[in-house]
Amino acid sequence: MTATATFWDNIAQSYAQQPVANPAAFDRKIALTRERMRPDHVVLDIGCGTGSLCLRLAPAAAAVHGLDVSPAMTQIARDKAKAAGADHVQFHTGPFDETFDAFGPASLDGVCAYSILHLVEDRPAALARVFSLLKPGGFFVSSTVCLGNSWAPYRPLLAVMTALGKAPPVVAVVRTRTLLAEIAGAGFVDIEEHDVGAKPTIAFVTARKPD
Repeated sequence: MTATATFWDNIAQSYAQQPVANPAAFDRKIALTRERMRPDHVVLDIGCGTGSLCLRLAPAAAAVHGLDVSPAMTQIARDKAKAAGADHVQFHTGPFDETFDAFGPASLDGVCAYSILHLVEDRPAALARVFSLLKPGGFFVSSTVCLGNSWAPYRPLLAVMTALGKAPPVVAVVRTRTLLAEIAGAGFVDIEEHDVGAKPTIAFVTARKPD
């Protein structure tokens, strides 16, 4: 098991019990995501954690899939989906890399990446993978922590927290403008940052794969 999977496994139970930090902002993000969904859509949520987003999106799609590197997280997610009777919500365990073969190229109607892009080692590669999985016209929605928007000394602080096991092994300090450029560089169009009432260090972005 990777260090990243181990980190999230170790905090899965406490993570599942934490309330949403900003419920109003989360509701707005979900509303903007569901506006892009249709009843026949198949949607993938990468970095799905314990499945909260997948279950909120489930009523608007034919199938919702979640992917997370942590077995403990996806087990909690499966238990929640079973308790909710959400048979069309499925969860996969593993990294979002070339080994993830649950879907072929141009097979998904939408991909969500909430609170994950700042935790991957290679964002451009991840974005290219998202782009390849989407059908022409498919949507991409991301909510990303952009610590680079702040002047606070996050890099040395994160280094200490990671060494102490209090932060994931990879936490990028990225700016919103860099993220937007990377999304455009992957080939997406109609890229828009939305004000959802979140903190300035959180960028909520929607985009589309060209038809």
